[in-house]
Amino acid sequence: MVSGGSAIRGSRVGAGPMGEQDHGHHADRIAISYWDALGNETVRYFAANLPDEEIPETIDCPSSGLPAGRDRENPPALAKNEPYKTHLAYVKERRTEEEAEALLQEALDKLRARRGTVAS
Repeated sequence: MVSGGSAIRGSRVGAGPMGEQDHGHHADRIAISYWDALGNETVRYFAANLPDEEIPETIDCPSSGLPAGRDRENPPALAKNEPYKTHLAYVKERRTEEEAEALLQEALDKLRARRGTVAS
């Protein structure tokens, strides 16, 4: 005794009379190779009638996550990873009190020049 779905044995669920030609898989395609800085090659397929302007010069390489370009001899450079900066590193970069006061005075002078005078 068979229980369960109503699909006929050996058929794909949802399969209909449409074939590849109805899905556009028969279109002429061209293969374009992209290389990243590590030498990884990625091949992407584009419609043959697509103008060159619409084919991207660079893509993200799925094998390395780096940008990949169409020129094998000159791939895009490796991304520069900035080291993680702690809060203390940002504090050390802050301006001195004298620089902060000079910036404040400059901003106030610009405001006074725009408005005429500033009530103090």
